[in-house]
Amino acid sequence: MKSVEERIKQLPPELQQEVEDFVQCLIERRARKSKGQLKLDWRGALRELRDQHTSVQLQHKVLEWWGD
Repeated sequence: MKSVEERIKQLPPELQQEVEDFVQCLIERRARKSKGQLKLDWRGALRELRDQHTSVQLQHKVLEWWGD
């Protein structure tokens, strides 16, 4: 079985460039995904409602607000 590199070498130059561009795109996409911790700056935004409603009720309300 041929390696990926051997198969790429069989392609014409313009397709080899396309493969290179695709690989670069994959590398950049992976880098964007692993940029760090998820920001939770919204945490506690509904705190004042927790004594009036259950978490399930709040989830339903949020879906209403989003236009479920």
